[in-house]
Amino acid sequence: MELRNANIERLDNENLDVLIVGSGINGAVSAAALAARGVKVGLIDARDFAGFTSQQSSNLVWGGIKYMEGYEFDLVAGLCKSRNELLDSFPSTVKEIRFLLTINRKFRFHPLVILMSTWLYWLLGRGRTRTPQLLSLKKIKKLEPLVNTYVSTAGVEYSDAFLHDNDARFVFNFVRSAMDKGCIAANYVASRSSIRAADGYWLTEAEDQISGRRFGIRSKVLINAAGAYVDQLNRISGIETEHHHLFSKGIHLLVPRISQSHRVLAFFADDERLFFAIPMANRTCIGTTDTRVDDPLTQVTDEDREFVLSNINARLDLPAPLTRDDVIAERCGVRPLASRKTDASVDVQHLSRRHVIEMDADSRHISIFGGKLTDCINVGDEISDCVSRLGLRIRQPEGKWYGEPGRREREAYFGRAQTLGLDQIAARDTGEILSERLWRRYGANANGMLDAIEKDPGLCEPLIENTGIRRCEIDYLAKHEMIVKLEDYLRRRSKIELLVSRDTLRQSAGLFEACEKLFGADGKKRFDEYFDEQQN
Repeated sequence: MELRNANIERLDNENLDVLIVGSGINGAVSAAALAARGVKVGLIDARDFAGFTSQQSSNLVWGGIKYMEGYEFDLVAGLCKSRNELLDSFPSTVKEIRFLLTINRKFRFHPLVILMSTWLYWLLGRGRTRTPQLLSLKKIKKLEPLVNTYVSTAGVEYSDAFLHDNDARFVFNFVRSAMDKGCIAANYVASRSSIRAADGYWLTEAEDQISGRRFGIRSKVLINAAGAYVDQLNRISGIETEHHHLFSKGIHLLVPRISQSHRVLAFFADDERLFFAIPMANRTCIGTTDTRVDDPLTQVTDEDREFVLSNINARLDLPAPLTRDDVIAERCGVRPLASRKTDASVDVQHLSRRHVIEMDADSRHISIFGGKLTDCINVGDEISDCVSRLGLRIRQPEGKWYGEPGRREREAYFGRAQTLGLDQIAARDTGEILSERLWRRYGANANGMLDAIEKDPGLCEPLIENTGIRRCEIDYLAKHEMIVKLEDYLRRRSKIELLVSRDTLRQSAGLFEACEKLFGADGKKRFDEYFDEQQN
């Protein structure tokens, strides 16, 4: 909490070039891009970093093959280009993965049409991934015996990408990168109102959601990156825009791993939308739905669960059908989709997933609508261009403002990790190598953990059972990652909450010890608070 409290004091007392409200993927990349260009940036969020939509994705980093049906080829080409850039810049985090798409017998398109579509998708992706191939039912059974081929006519295998860790962790690493370059960030700080003062500064009244204290933040430019709450904040600030958000609810169910192969099983659901079973560590993530809702605060319904379970059970020959008792965790969020206010009737299933940036030059205000994890680098660059056009001095970053450290730093880290024997330590449940885990999650900051391990090799030992977390990580987390509540750690800085049932976590001695390290004297309070909230 020391870092968070210090940052709140700075937000209260220092004038900023830019204040960003909202720390989902749009806000996080905007902060990282601007901080790397020498802009004095503040970043606040009423929840935890990535605490809303950006923690509810399918963890896919993809070019959006489904958008081709709407003839949005330029969008798909752009997303594929962005995907390729993430594959190249985050090789430890963003990985290529094969999709096995099984085609229903009564599907509206012939398998050859689907095959040609995947080849076009591959070409739009500049041939960066492995090539597609048509699969006979016999080949499908050989690759994935559990696929129910009785309801199928053929299959296609193609490639896309996914996040090795969870989406919220990916977002937080942009926040961490921004802070490393001077950004002043604080979670659980809500924007209550923003007005343009006579001296040209924006004055934002902020509230610390933990202490209840209110304070003011002064900035030359205000960026509204509040995701599903962009429209609400704009109304409070008196900002008029051409676009607004419509909401589509998507849910996923986490169940025990259903396939030992590391590929995404893709189907066309009963409503003929793409439907996935995605590997996630030692679990499988199944979904998603696409339901129009009016309120961004939503939850999984019995109808949602039935849709997901019935679709997966109809398409797989499992030893026993999946039921609600098999569900370890659930994910539920809304996709904020950019739409013109003049469009009277819109079907969210056919609404473009493009992001839109609106800039009011007179008031020095920027709003970001829509957005996807895949397209995040473009958002950061576009926001930097907007801020420059508003008259703020921006320097060119030294090299890329995003991505993993360079080859020299990587080689030095892994050489030292090998000397310490970390390349020989693997997680019992997932087989993950400790040296790779620390680098992927913490980048160059993992060197501090190597220092600690060198002094005390016992820090390599597991802390929380069957999660991969090691003792060397927890002190760093407590000091550098602004973990205010236990959910911040279990759900967003890691994906433990998605992999381990609540009852198992409650019985974990290692988790209780982690709480004591993260929260000190408040450890038991935070532990009890988390499970009381989950129960309710």
